[in-house]
Amino acid sequence: MIIEGRYAGPPGSGNGGWSAGVFAAAVGGGPAGSPGSGAGPVEVTLRRPPPLDTPLSAVDQPGRTEIHDPAGQVVAEVRQTDDFPPVVPPVDLATARAAATAYPGLVDHPFPGCYVCGPAHPDGLRIFPGRLPDGRTAAPWRVPPGVRTATGWAALDCPGGWAVISVGRPWVLGRIAVRLTALPRPGDECVVTGLATSCEGRKALVHSSLYGPSGVLLGHARATWIALPTG
Repeated sequence: MIIEGRYAGPPGSGNGGWSAGVFAAAVGGGPAGSPGSGAGPVEVTLRRPPPLDTPLSAVDQPGRTEIHDPAGQVVAEVRQTDDFPPVVPPVDLATARAAATAYPGLVDHPFPGCYVCGPAHPDGLRIFPGRLPDGRTAAPWRVPPGVRTATGWAALDCPGGWAVISVGRPWVLGRIAVRLTALPRPGDECVVTGLATSCEGRKALVHSSLYGPSGVLLGHARATWIALPTG
């Protein structure tokens, strides 16, 4: 496994959702019904920032798989879970488009080169979640070519995070559990929604959901985000 440089999140490390999706796919965490996929969601815990352009290996342990860097340090842990993520209700495409025009990251982004939500990334997913009056986030997403499991995981990452990210306080993904029912098709215009359900100190629990053009639920996630120290 290699997290290529174009899939960056914070400078010098992989986007959390994309990286977690790569790790999950390596141990059979693809869409439901795909070869090797489990019956329940797959949960990935990031133990350190995923390094870019670095060969990583999967090492089986009792009840989990560890992802190791070349020095043997644990980058992430992957496990099956029976705890299905809640679903964030959808919005229509027009509402998602309107929310995206007020995306805070367009004017103040902690990591503007993020592959998923960075406005400065030249060929990223460009998912720009804006806040709705009820606290949810929503964004449209035009699906790029070459869709794979990691693409679905990445799309479910940042829309949840932007439910808690605020000016001057960057957050990063710590843990994410994803249930993918199916992958969208290249060219589809999907809608992604997010919601923060709790926030205490430097830890927040968020949920996100991905909907296809017809409004069908394609995937949903539960994630823990961690605020970085400031000052």
